[in-house]
Amino acid sequence: MREGPGILLARLLMASVFVVMGAYRLLMAAEGAAIRNSTLVFSAVELVLGLLVAIGWKLRLTASLAALLMLADALLSHPFWTLQGTEHGAQLLHFMKNINIVGGFLLLALLAGGKPRRL
Repeated sequence: MREGPGILLARLLMASVFVVMGAYRLLMAAEGAAIRNSTLVFSAVELVLGLLVAIGWKLRLTASLAALLMLADALLSHPFWTLQGTEHGAQLLHFMKNINIVGGFLLLALLAGGKPRRL
């Protein structure tokens, strides 16, 4: 992928979600916050994937993995379909933000390296 300053900025902004949130939860755990082991593993993977996307390492692979991670997070962490009232709306918002990020990472994966690929 030919990467101009706009594409680089977009890639770094997408990666920043993973880097900031992964590092934040790991630092919270290091300071003694009660965080489940599964969340720690998720956070470590999130941090590493964010850093790899930021530096552009094997971008097609790392962006695809990031998309899968966000899709899993959307489905597992934001089950809006089981809720009602204001909680339904709040979880729907978070779910759709994750789905939006999935779309961005898929676009990045499709545009990365070599010939563009079709879905």
